[in-house]
This record gives sequence, C-alpha cells and structure tokens, in this order.
Amino acid sequence: MDPHARLKTYLRNNPTAIGKVVDYNAGTDRLFQLDFTAANTELNMTIIADTQQFSGWVSEKLKTNNCRYGIGGYMEHRTIYAVSPHFDTDNEPRRLHLGVDIWGDAGTPVYSPFDGTVHSFQDNNNLGDYGPAIILQHNLDNLTLYSLYGHLSRKSLIGLTVGMPIHKNQQIATLGNNQENGQWPPHLHFQLMYDMEGKYGDYPGVCKYSEKEKYSLNVPDPGLVLGF
Repeated sequence: MDPHARLKTYLRNNPTAIGKVVDYNAGTDRLFQLDFTAANTELNMTIIADTQQFSGWVSEKLKTNNCRYGIGGYMEHRTIYAVSPHFDTDNEPRRLHLGVDIWGDAGTPVYSPFDGTVHSFQDNNNLGDYGPAIILQHNLDNLTLYSLYGHLSRKSLIGLTVGMPIHKNQQIATLGNNQENGQWPPHLHFQLMYDMEGKYGDYPGVCKYSEKEKYSLNVPDPGLVLGF
C-alpha cells in the first residue's frame, strides 16, 4: 500500500488520534478561501511587495466576510512568489505551493495534530522564506509522517530540543508578525511529508511546476488532517 493510501486508512480508522492545528469551531467559525493565482486580479505586485498593504488586504477580506481564518494553497500555482528572489531559479521559478496556509492574527496559537517528537527547527530568515519553522515527526501505525509549521514567532523556537516529546493538541507555537515571519502577512504554512530527504528545520514549501509529480508523491494534502 502506498503512503497516501496508508495515511488515508489510518485517519479513517483512528479519528480520535487526530487533533487540531489551530483553534477552530466548525459550528461558528467561517473560513475564507484566498486565491493567490493569476486569476486574482485584485492583487498586484505593488500590494504584495508592501507587507503592510498586503497584510491590510488579507485582514480586510477576513473582516468583510466575517471569517476567522483565510485558507488555501495546496498545489496552487501562485504568482505572488515573484516578489522575492528566494523563489527564482536559473531555468524555472518556483511557484507551486505545497502546503495549506491558514491566515490569521499574529500570536494565534498553533498546535500539533498528533503525538510525536520534535524533528528539527530553525529560523529561515530570508525574504519570502518560512522565518521560524518547526518540523515534527509522527509514527502512525508504523507510517512515518512529518508535519511542518512555518512563519512562526521567534519565541516559538525557545526551549525546543530535537527529540522532545509532543502530544496531540499541545500548543507548539504562535504565528509570527511580518517582521519575523519572512515578511508575509501573519499566517501558518502547514505541510506534511513522508520523507525529509535529509533536511532539517526546512523543506521546500514551493516547487517548480515541472516538479509537481515528484513532490505529489511525498507531500500529501494537509486538508486530510485539518478537516476544514
């Protein structure tokens, strides 16, 4: 059985083993689907390049639509990454988003959805990068799954050690502000992987479109865990 099928089987057979990633009440909280593809003509590079303007645009969308969080992004081909050379390569820019983003207020608590341990963590302090990021390792009936949390506050990394036990629904971090999270409007980049490929404290959250098939094998849809 391939890892995607094993993950789906585990989640289906063990619903009580799945916790939350952010505080969310399906009965009262609304989510707003944010579109960062070329189809969104409201956004332009002037807004995106100005973190304050971009943050204001996101906040206004959530406020106007009475939504607690903005959400979206898995396998979304995003034009917004043209704002940073971090996503440029010699032959093809990276534009395909591999995680799900949850856009909310700085300081929003972030939780682990499973029991596990701290695999690695670091401050990826580049324009457009994750900023502070934490990666957890989980054992789901002998299926190894890693979860990545990017764009955190710097204080989220204080006191962490590799191998530290983490419990389901344990708060592990808070969302960072735009001065510490890679200069983005406050949000969480949540991503799952089966293989870290030798990386620590970092794993690509955006890839070349030509690499979609390759990363699709290793990066399952985080929506399976989020349950939104």
